[in-house]
Amino acid sequence: MKHRNLFIGLSCMAAGLCACNDEYTFVPEYEVKLPTDTTINVTIDASTVYQTIDGFASSDAWDMEYVGKYWSTSNKEAIAKLLFSREVDDKGNSQGIGLSMWRFNLGGGSEEQGDASGIVSDKKERRVDCFLTSANGSYDWSKSAGRRYFMEKAKEYGCESFVLFSNTPPVYYTYNGQARSDKGAFSNLKTEHYGDFADFLTTCAKHFVDEGYNITHISPINEPQYNWNGNEQEGSAWQNTEVATLAKALDASLTTKGLSNTQMLLAEAGKWDYLYGNGDAGSARGNVIEAFFNPNNTSTYIGNLTHLPKLICGHSYYLDTNWSNMYSVRSSVKSKADQYGLKVYQTEWSMLSENYEDYASYGDASYMDLALSMAKVIHQDLATANVSSWSYWTTCSRERWSQKSRFYLIRLSPDSNDGESYADLATNGTYKASKNLWVLGNYSAFVRPGYQRIDLKLEEETKDFFATAYISPEKDKLVVVYTNMTDKRAEINNTFEGLGKEVGEFEQYTTSEAKDLKREPSYNKGVVPAKGISTFIYTLQ
Repeated sequence: MKHRNLFIGLSCMAAGLCACNDEYTFVPEYEVKLPTDTTINVTIDASTVYQTIDGFASSDAWDMEYVGKYWSTSNKEAIAKLLFSREVDDKGNSQGIGLSMWRFNLGGGSEEQGDASGIVSDKKERRVDCFLTSANGSYDWSKSAGRRYFMEKAKEYGCESFVLFSNTPPVYYTYNGQARSDKGAFSNLKTEHYGDFADFLTTCAKHFVDEGYNITHISPINEPQYNWNGNEQEGSAWQNTEVATLAKALDASLTTKGLSNTQMLLAEAGKWDYLYGNGDAGSARGNVIEAFFNPNNTSTYIGNLTHLPKLICGHSYYLDTNWSNMYSVRSSVKSKADQYGLKVYQTEWSMLSENYEDYASYGDASYMDLALSMAKVIHQDLATANVSSWSYWTTCSRERWSQKSRFYLIRLSPDSNDGESYADLATNGTYKASKNLWVLGNYSAFVRPGYQRIDLKLEEETKDFFATAYISPEKDKLVVVYTNMTDKRAEINNTFEGLGKEVGEFEQYTTSEAKDLKREPSYNKGVVPAKGISTFIYTLQ
């Protein structure tokens, strides 16, 4: 504050002198800048290029259906703006985080079954309706009205790509007639209905493609390493052999329907270690990359399918609590993916784990602390696992059971006479953007599809200060994302190499306890605040 007052005083003095003598121009002896605690030396080298970014995403599971169907138009529009807008107002406030991918849940029909679905009533928002209305192949495209609202808003805001994902086959095709499973480690899909399930997926994709949506991927299976025999959501286990059988049927159906621009996304592994080893899943459901892409595994090899790209995906759950383990696991993911020339997507994360190294307990953590823990996961997934896409899980949710912001980007507070956040979602309510949203926005709003990660070296990268850099396809923008988990304000001293262009002016956007993806004023540029994340966007000339 003293520096700011000094600046005002000097400016007034300059104005007074100029009024007396038009030939005199006042020049301050030094640039006015707020003090910092440390300097971080950074080398950015564009001659070393890593992965190309395909997008940052979130999903419409579970509560978006209720918000889109029952909440006021003003609330729905405001939530959509937070997710998909890239506008910045004249005071430097970001209006949204500009998600470039959106995941749409193709439900299995548990919503229509109600309590007969086997999914308990206090988790009823996890019951999902189905476009398919009977086993004979009739469809009702008016279903999922709430989630379709947000899909439409995403397209209006310019979201580039959409993923259709499924947790279960439609109930008409399952052994138990439900979207939850009783088949243990095996698929709930009846053997005679593999082709029917594939056709359901591609029929939905073609419908949305015809509606003008860029359906880049169909993800038919979710976390096949788990049995999903509980009563809380739709789901089914799958053996690797069963995944391969479905992939072949889906490949054929995509070809038949002429969906040349839509590919399969397999197979949403529940944890990273299932991709390169068995983990706790066993050999029949683990070692996924070897199973699908090694031609010697004749019963599971699908690497030659037309609509299966050189791409594998998994979830960042559980193996995310400390820096050392995150690095080790994600290094193994990259090594195994590189062996088969695969791109990697991270397709689901929220804070399921316990015992994060950054605080003693969730009770001791602030909302910003929780968001910074997410920033560590994003960084390790991008910089170590080399992922090309990163997705959050449940975009909107109520805050319950002392979970704070562990499971949402936007907090929902339904209307209730007693003010409880446990109130029914099928009412209107209020919403609040979380620090999670804005921290994700430090990536999603600026690191756009087609950007490439380039080399960045710190004098000493630690679990408390880290960064990644990205260059635009046109080589006219350089984006650097810094995360500072320390209690010190850090000034950045950059050295640029391999750009072949001059580095021009830059803008800086910060998320911290006091700021929500806010554009920094000139006197504060170049500094990453304590407990904050800043994105620097340089113009290259």
